[in-house]
Amino acid sequence: MMLSAVSAAAAVTLLVAVATDPVRAAEAPGRTDVRVTTVDGVGLRVRALVPARVEPGLPLVLVHGARVPGVASFDLDVPGGSLAADLALRLQRPVFVMDARGYGGSDRPAAMDHPAAEAPPLSRGHEVVRDIDAVATAVMERTGAPCVALLGWATGGMWAAWYASLWPERVGALVVLNALYGGSARHPSLGPGSPSADPVRPDRLNPAIGAYRWNPAASLLPSWDATIPLADKSAWRDDAVAAAYVREALASDPRAAGRDPPAFRAPLGAIEDSFLQAGGRRLFDAGSITAPVLVVRSERDFWSRPEDASAFVHDAVRARSLRVVTLPGATHYVHLDRPERGRDAFLDEVVGFLRAVPADGGPR
Repeated sequence: MMLSAVSAAAAVTLLVAVATDPVRAAEAPGRTDVRVTTVDGVGLRVRALVPARVEPGLPLVLVHGARVPGVASFDLDVPGGSLAADLALRLQRPVFVMDARGYGGSDRPAAMDHPAAEAPPLSRGHEVVRDIDAVATAVMERTGAPCVALLGWATGGMWAAWYASLWPERVGALVVLNALYGGSARHPSLGPGSPSADPVRPDRLNPAIGAYRWNPAASLLPSWDATIPLADKSAWRDDAVAAAYVREALASDPRAAGRDPPAFRAPLGAIEDSFLQAGGRRLFDAGSITAPVLVVRSERDFWSRPEDASAFVHDAVRARSLRVVTLPGATHYVHLDRPERGRDAFLDEVVGFLRAVPADGGPR
């Protein structure tokens, strides 16, 4: 069933807030945090980054992944830490960073105020696509664009592609970074037989996983560290970016400081979705996507697999165009790594791809 548009009040809120945001120095886009409301009444935080000079082109919405919300993923206030700002300036168009329900500044389900064991995993993909729809609709109202461009990282890439398959007319371009797509039944750390599997039914997620998880600072960098092939991690990743990533992730939850050690909550619906995709079960059909698509994989990614990109290409028969890129030596966190470690190559691919998409979202 198609979701209705976000409420007129929410769209007007976004329009007024972005339009009245004071323009910063020429080298930085203006930033405004606003709220939109989904069709089922969930309030979402959206950060708008608007350059001083806006050129024709589709507005871009960035979708975070399974654990760390939007600002910590895409708009860190340190050099090299804001994919959103770099894209806004290079493309000269508005970029919007959203938090899905249960994350960051968006509304959290009531169950997240109770012990995690009392509810199943929260914020499943079929709910997050409603969030993307609310944000996309509000952005179209704000900018007058007929559709939006989406860029999703990891589980966010899966959610963005899922949305593009359900509402293809609202997505004029799609960038998928390091995302699963049910390309194989085997995965080194997710899916059937993994530590998150049910010991009794290993083809299913362990029902004891709960609704959400508390994530301390110490849990955030090990997976990044493990895929950097250097003993000195700072030669690959700026220490200031890593520190900001941890700091903003903790700051995303007002209850984090009350934990010992400090920790933030993240819903586990993304893990259930990913468990299924890692086991070869496709939760949506890429064959419904009509937009131009850029699929990007980092060579050292621990999340997506080459088979996911291949399966996506096989299914996406109606995509206007489809380009698959593997970034040599890059990690899962490529957009936060140093420029020479894959970040610049990723930016070049995304900017080149989006510049080639007409401002009206139609074919050239």
